[in-house]
Amino acid sequence: MAAESAAFTPLALPVLPLDDEVVLPGMVVPLDLSDSEVRAAVEAAQAAARSEPGKPRVLLVPRIEGTYAKTGVLGTVEQVGRLADGDPGALIRGRGRVRIGAGTTGPGAALWVEGTRIDESVPEPLPGQVTELVKEYKALATAWLRKRGAWQVVDRVQAIEDVSALADNSGYSPFLTIEQKVELLETAEPVARLKLATQQLRDHLAEQDVAETIAKDVQEGVDKQQREFLLRRQLEAVRKELRELNGESDGEESDDYRARVEAADLPEKVREAALKEVDKLERASDASPEGSWIRTWLDTVLEMPWNERTEDAYDIQGAKAVLDAEHSGLEDVKERITEYLAVRKRRGDRGLGVIGGRRGGAVLALVGPPGVGKTSLGESVAHAMGRKFVRVALGGVRDEAEIRGHRRTYVGALPGRIVRAVKEAGSMNPVVLLDEIDKVGSDFRGDPAAALLEVLDPAQNHTFRDHYLEVELDLSDVVFLATANVLEAIPEALADRMEIVRLDGYTEDEKVVIARDHLLPRQLERAGLDRAEVTIDEGALRKLAGEYTREAGVRTLERSIARLLRKVAAQHELGERTLPFAVTEADLRGLIGRPHHVPESAQDPAERRTAVPGVATGLAVTGAGGDVLFVEASLADPETGAAGLTLTGQLGDVMKESAQIALSFLRSHGAELELPVGDLKDRGVHIHFPAGAVPKDGPSAGITMTTALASLLSGRLVRTDVAMTGEVSLTGRVLPIGGVKQKLLAAHRAGVTTVIIPKRNEPDLDDVPAEVLDKLDVHAVTDVRQVLELALAPAVNGAEPEIPVAA
Repeated sequence: MAAESAAFTPLALPVLPLDDEVVLPGMVVPLDLSDSEVRAAVEAAQAAARSEPGKPRVLLVPRIEGTYAKTGVLGTVEQVGRLADGDPGALIRGRGRVRIGAGTTGPGAALWVEGTRIDESVPEPLPGQVTELVKEYKALATAWLRKRGAWQVVDRVQAIEDVSALADNSGYSPFLTIEQKVELLETAEPVARLKLATQQLRDHLAEQDVAETIAKDVQEGVDKQQREFLLRRQLEAVRKELRELNGESDGEESDDYRARVEAADLPEKVREAALKEVDKLERASDASPEGSWIRTWLDTVLEMPWNERTEDAYDIQGAKAVLDAEHSGLEDVKERITEYLAVRKRRGDRGLGVIGGRRGGAVLALVGPPGVGKTSLGESVAHAMGRKFVRVALGGVRDEAEIRGHRRTYVGALPGRIVRAVKEAGSMNPVVLLDEIDKVGSDFRGDPAAALLEVLDPAQNHTFRDHYLEVELDLSDVVFLATANVLEAIPEALADRMEIVRLDGYTEDEKVVIARDHLLPRQLERAGLDRAEVTIDEGALRKLAGEYTREAGVRTLERSIARLLRKVAAQHELGERTLPFAVTEADLRGLIGRPHHVPESAQDPAERRTAVPGVATGLAVTGAGGDVLFVEASLADPETGAAGLTLTGQLGDVMKESAQIALSFLRSHGAELELPVGDLKDRGVHIHFPAGAVPKDGPSAGITMTTALASLLSGRLVRTDVAMTGEVSLTGRVLPIGGVKQKLLAAHRAGVTTVIIPKRNEPDLDDVPAEVLDKLDVHAVTDVRQVLELALAPAVNGAEPEIPVAA
């Protein structure tokens, strides 16, 4: 083919670009000369034709998004005149394909290129396959033209015998895209081009058949719906006539809803909104989806307890007795509920139940570590007040619509969890427990915590508006109890709307009482045992709470008791033990193994962590309550270690700054403390916090790190029975910190007997249970020098230090 193409003489032609249009050989097209590029090409061709015989020639080249095709069409200017709309134009006929070469020069302002004609001849006679292809194309083209009613064009197509001209005739097809026409243009071999044109026509006809089938099905469906609508209307008219003949009342569904709304005890605004929806239901057709939405909404509104309220139990002594019986400890919450009931009683006695449209609800946030009874406390509060109780789990909720509800236009729309809770309770003044409010998340569907702002604001929740109901709902009489493990995880604006009540954990004595009065009876029942068959003495319970579990709550303690009872039940069934059986402290190891948490004070002195200089015991607060925290310090060899401070243990920025402050204080005041501060300048200092996988942050380990470094430099051990907490300043002042109660409870659980706290935290000791303070020697200090005097043992080898007196 390339050899045949080379037989043609190269041509120099002006380029006439066609934007988003393709002209194939044999086509005659009118072009608008008002386009500057078209006019320039035609004028250049006319100028060149004056010196050459024949009509002016141009090169028609498709241009798609600024890119020219590789193949163009040689076109002759047949006539120049005016188009039908009066604009100047030119009539151009496509003659043959031209392969575009390099640019050249020519007269006029047009772009000139060199081109080579492409041979498009087909050898005669035509092979049988080509003849069949020609027949197929003509048959497909005839079928398509007849559908469009173009009978005159059918004869012209049937008269074409040349394979190349027949394939190029597809250029007139309006259903071909620009890309498909360019593909036809660039396919030089006539038989291949005819195959391509046949395939394109075949695909189009198949698409047309599918579209016609779909249109026919749609029309049939519409006709069916119209017939069904007319028949239903006729059926309704017949039923109405029959009811009138029989003297029966009209029992349409919309009238039934109207009667239900009018008979229901609804607030005035809610009644008006419901009647408007009934009016819409009466106007809606049976086939309209709006009717089902309205019916679902009306059912929800009619099921809401708009004016249902339970009477509060104003027996204050009885309510307090219920709380004491169901929960040990937690005095702050019990006092708050007792205060709430007392105020409600007095307001009711004086006729002040509703003030400014608001009732006397409450919004409390119970914040504390896991297992202290926050969730179960909500049910006890409802029991004590004589109210209905509903629990709403918020852990992992990420959709704002879960709180405020969906718009009614959505498929499967539902009211929010708050409305559903009130509906489930069957009264407008239940106790609603919002469980795990600190676990609420946010994503592209909105922020549920922001939607809770109106729910938990006593100044706004008397007019709460759910997206689904779209009527005001009075939540001012609801007692909301929110539970959270970490207060910092609750958004500040939301925490500001709630009264925070902290549950800092139980003392060992409280755990023993809870285990004896609550956990043991419950687990005996679950294990299929009677109280007379298995008993656990107080010493065993105390050891379970102190050495087998170390937590702020009692959840792990209950699991340990359950494991113990399962072991006894299994041994009895195997014939290894007889009942009744009394579990003592000595039996624990044989039943459930060794203790997991042995206090430092109970260990051998040589095995304690503080048995070497440079280790101090601190106190910290975690999401699971208070805990002890050890700090280790070491000095690098001056010959091998680089000077500077190294911190390990996954520490936060605040704790790293506290380490820098501790080191700076000892460098500047080491001389007066009689410490060899020269080592701090020449040798690297390494401070490590064990349990490196646990993130740690906060300033309260400042005096602990200072004490560890001072112990390392002086060679004096830190007393095993001493734990400390407090922020340190560059001048050596001990600054206040938070979580004193939780830290002292942790020290008590760990067997520590002496605790050092900042002087300004001394008022926080009022929150610490008296039985814990009686077993702890608490020292309130203002300066690091006092800390070192209390914490560091005298430099006497092997001697147990006496407790020094704070200055």
